[in-house]
Amino acid sequence: MADGPRLYREFASWWPIFSAPEDYAGEAAEYRKLLPDAADGEVRTMLELGSGGGNNASHLKRAFELTLVDRSPEMLAVSRRLNPECEHIEADMRTVRLGRTFDAVFVHDAVAYITDLADLAMVAETAYVHCRPGGAALFVPDWLRGTFEPGTQWGGHDAGDRAIRYLEWRWDPDPDDDTYVMDFAYLFREPDGSLHAESDRHECGLFAEAAWLEILRSAGFEAEAIGVHLGEPVGSRAFLARRPR
Repeated sequence: MADGPRLYREFASWWPIFSAPEDYAGEAAEYRKLLPDAADGEVRTMLELGSGGGNNASHLKRAFELTLVDRSPEMLAVSRRLNPECEHIEADMRTVRLGRTFDAVFVHDAVAYITDLADLAMVAETAYVHCRPGGAALFVPDWLRGTFEPGTQWGGHDAGDRAIRYLEWRWDPDPDDDTYVMDFAYLFREPDGSLHAESDRHECGLFAEAAWLEILRSAGFEAEAIGVHLGEPVGSRAFLARRPR
C-alpha cells in the first residue's frame, strides 16, 4: 500500500469536487437497508473502515452513529469538514483496535487498495473484532476476479472558481496475479484560471469470490456474496457477513 495514491494525499483538498457527496446518495441508501436487515437486533452504531473523504458517511450518518477510520490524515480532514458530528480516527484498517464493538461494520471501496490475501485477512479480522455478536458487516469491493472489466470513465465537478476533470483507465497488466491498475489523468483549474495536469497510478486488489468467502468465514463470520446494482465504479458483488451470537 506504501503511501497510497496522490489523490488521497497531495490532491485530497480536491476530493469534494473530484467525487461529490451527492453522487453517493443512491448507493448509500442501499447500504442503509442491507445492514439492519442482516443484523440480529437494532443497528444504531456503525464503524466504517477506510472512510476516505466521508461521502458515504454524509448520508449514512442520518441513520447511524458513525465512527470513521482512515489512514490518510488529509482525507480525514476533508471528512471532518463534511461530517463534523462523526468521530474520526486516523488508523489502518488492517491493524486498528478500538477496544469496543459496533452494531455494524462497513468497508467500502477503500478495500480495493488491499492487494494481497494476507492483508485482506487482517481487514476481515479487524471487522470481526469490532462487530458485536449478532451484528453485521458489509464489504463492497469495486471488482472481483471474475467480474472485472477493463474500461475507462471520466468525471469531475465545478466548485466556485475551482474545477477538476479526470479520466480513469482501468486495466489488468497480469491476469494471473491478484491486482489490477487504475491510471488517472487529472486536469485542475485553479482560481486564477490556470490549468495543470497530473497523473496518478492506483494499484488495487482483485480476488476471487471464493477467496473472499473463505477469508471472511475463517475470521469467524457467517458470510455470503450478494448482488448489488450500484453502477460503476462499484462492481456487481458485495459480501454480507454476520457475527454469530
